Amino acid sequence: MNPAEARALADRIRQSVRTAVVGRNQAVETILTGLVADGHLLIEDLPGLGKTLIARSFALALGLGFQRIQFTADLLPHDITGGEVLDATKASFVFRPGPLFTNVLLADEINRAPPKVQSALLEAMQEYQVTSERTTYALPRPFLVLATENPLELEGTYPLPEAQVDRFLLRLKVGYPEIEEERAILARRRARTDDRVDAPQAADAATFRALQLAVESVEIDPSVASYIVELVRATRDDARSEVGASPRGSLALQKLARARALLAGRDFVVPDDVKALAEPALSHRIVVRPEPWIRGVRGEAIVKTALERTPVPKARAGPPAPSAAAKPF
Repeated sequence: MNPAEARALADRIRQSVRTAVVGRNQAVETILTGLVADGHLLIEDLPGLGKTLIARSFALALGLGFQRIQFTADLLPHDITGGEVLDATKASFVFRPGPLFTNVLLADEINRAPPKVQSALLEAMQEYQVTSERTTYALPRPFLVLATENPLELEGTYPLPEAQVDRFLLRLKVGYPEIEEERAILARRRARTDDRVDAPQAADAATFRALQLAVESVEIDPSVASYIVELVRATRDDARSEVGASPRGSLALQKLARARALLAGRDFVVPDDVKALAEPALSHRIVVRPEPWIRGVRGEAIVKTALERTPVPKARAGPPAPSAAAKPF
């Protein structure tokens, strides 16, 4: 898939999602970029802001399977992975897949699940597989987790391990709609005469997978790649950071920047692609020291400081020039 085809497909996907989701343009764009980059997303926001609707709308628009798991404290690993059940007709045990066997999984209130469930989900997110008894089962591809957290209600929750948080490609907020958008939400509901709203299909699983694979063909100039490294290192060198972003953060930011370039119809990355996604890609990977934390400093502030202090390379008007070794004799 070339960049022009990718941009046209992205436009159709956006249009489809926006038939169901009013406003939230920045959130929709960030989620689309994360999904195309083949990553898992952590949405940290209040209830009732349309997180489930957005996840389901993307699944419908992309022609992908969708499952939702409401995480609770009494959940067990086999509740999400599936397990061995007795097949009376065969007089033997067979594996019955759980809700993890889908393309788009909405992990609602993920921090309410106990550590054993988090461990099972972590294997699925990282290895794209599920282990039951002593047998491993591959998950369908694409496999994308959209997890939600309520930042206010912490009673009865289990903080996510840093190792699991680091597996999310990016973290974002949906936010409240603007006043005109909220009026449009009410107007659309009256016009539909039904609570349910479906986004029309704009692609299928094979087409979307081709879009994901096309990200690998997007070029990145060495100066822009160095800019990513310097940004990530700046989060580690900040005096307010106890732990800065890891090399996984560098890889995530590079992947997201390439996906953003592709969706814009380009086959090369510019510094603005990196700057636009640095905060959602890196902020959740930073552990702030206790004293700055008490003063209200969060990972987002450290990423903003890194963006302000790191020199931006001069943008090219096109893809990187071939190296001397690549030139014909």
